Amino acid sequence: MSVEETEETPEIEAGVTVEDEVLETLGDTAQDTEEHLNADASVVVRPDQVQDTLFALRDEMGYDHLSCVTAQEYEDRYESIYHMKQYDDPTQEVSVVVPASKDEPISQSAEPVFRTADWHEREAYDLVGINYEDHPDPRRILLPETWQGHPLGHDYDQDSPQIVTLGEWDNPLRDDHVDNEADTMFLNIGPHHPATHGVLHVKTVLDGETVADVDPDIGYLHRCEEQMCQQGTYRHQIMPYPDRWDYVSAGILNEWAYARAAEDLADIEVPEYAQVIRTMSAELCRIAAHMLALGTFALDVFGDFTAIFQYSFRDREVIQNILEDLTGQRMMFNYFRLGGVAWDLPEPREEFFEKTRDFLEELPAKLEEYHDLITGNEIFQLRCVDTGILEPEVAKSYGATGPVARASGIDYDLRRDDPYGYYDELDWDVITEDGCDNFSRVLVRMQEVEESAKIIEQCIDLLEEWPEDDRTIQSNVPRTLKPEADTETYRAVEAAKGELGIYIRSDGTDKPGRFKIRSPCFSNLQTLGEMSEGEYIPDLIASLGSLDIVLGEVDR
Repeated sequence: MSVEETEETPEIEAGVTVEDEVLETLGDTAQDTEEHLNADASVVVRPDQVQDTLFALRDEMGYDHLSCVTAQEYEDRYESIYHMKQYDDPTQEVSVVVPASKDEPISQSAEPVFRTADWHEREAYDLVGINYEDHPDPRRILLPETWQGHPLGHDYDQDSPQIVTLGEWDNPLRDDHVDNEADTMFLNIGPHHPATHGVLHVKTVLDGETVADVDPDIGYLHRCEEQMCQQGTYRHQIMPYPDRWDYVSAGILNEWAYARAAEDLADIEVPEYAQVIRTMSAELCRIAAHMLALGTFALDVFGDFTAIFQYSFRDREVIQNILEDLTGQRMMFNYFRLGGVAWDLPEPREEFFEKTRDFLEELPAKLEEYHDLITGNEIFQLRCVDTGILEPEVAKSYGATGPVARASGIDYDLRRDDPYGYYDELDWDVITEDGCDNFSRVLVRMQEVEESAKIIEQCIDLLEEWPEDDRTIQSNVPRTLKPEADTETYRAVEAAKGELGIYIRSDGTDKPGRFKIRSPCFSNLQTLGEMSEGEYIPDLIASLGSLDIVLGEVDR
């Protein structure tokens, strides 16, 4: 920031901090303050004043992005944390902490302020046990309705029966019947169908041929990733897990999300050389992710398996070969380490650089071929242009990020707006489209491939010229990490699908007291109903494909 920009900032001129402004805006609503490493201000409010607090922060101070909701249980209370940012400047962050009674864990719902709170609070109820008043749909979301107890609660008994027997549960089809006077029809899409991109069950109500209501039913692939991370040590046992969240495309991007949060928590510096390697490998993963998204979307929209799907996998395989040379693995890379990366570039380095440059040189011709096959295809245009409309303000309310948000004209990318790695030293652009439709989401991903290629090429130039004596791949990290108790942070990276964030609270041991994963797919999937209602079933399939979700990351 320049001197001129600093002098124009009224908060700095007047000596007023963000916390001062927040406290002045909230007045008596703010009961106390806390210190979170990521946030400019962390305020404690009563559980019956959540909506007033969030409305004030959104409308008066511009915190229009509810990026994550974290719930946890302490010995003497339950707690919800609303992590709020600004789409225009995500470095401006406020945490709203809402304690709830141990006897009656009830808190006011944030859903009337931010639609994304719907699913986040359902998950908090499901796993932790906090009830949210005024919530429009207070059901479990990841576990079956017949589940007993809350798995992240302190009193959860893993040895007790977890699901009640059928004899103790009402017939789930009791309310479904044929009515000759009704104009609607209930249709199940999935959970076992290739167009649902995993085990996703979309409960759909049709009015004639028009979609009247959509209810995505998730949780079929829930693997308790948060609880497993809470049982692992910071230094060695957590890093293998992130590869498995978005298991098909974004392993290194997932690893970076955990590394950024843990390094922030433990105040670990990363050598510049390692940052360049991280940036290069992350962008290779981003291209691989977008290639997969492109191929599967074409398969969804006009069933082209022979050409586009196989072409995209052909090009993705080249990236997988490069990443295998670098990391030793094709999917579950486990390449990042806290403080750097596991090892240096493969020897001979010249062969690795040549192989990567060959891929980058061939990429423009391949992208032109994709445009001929896909974006120039009349059938594709009919299926995608002006379908799956997601207006910018609606996208913001649902916490949409990544290509889904940028295709609605939202200029938001954490690589630029909350810089990490080596991104702020490189020349590249954030891609946005203002069509707000399925076609725009495809265009954004294809153009982002070009930007990722620019980043990778610049990283290779730097790595080729890097002095051999200065190739430090890891900083000196203690063998056992024990951050100070009750230290809290939320950090995020720009994954292929959007904002992938990690909240960690230390309890003073070598394992996290709370580990929360903010999945971009989880938030983006909530927009499906907004995009699909009033359209046709084929449009719903196209809209779902355009979100590029992976259920392993949605369910975690």
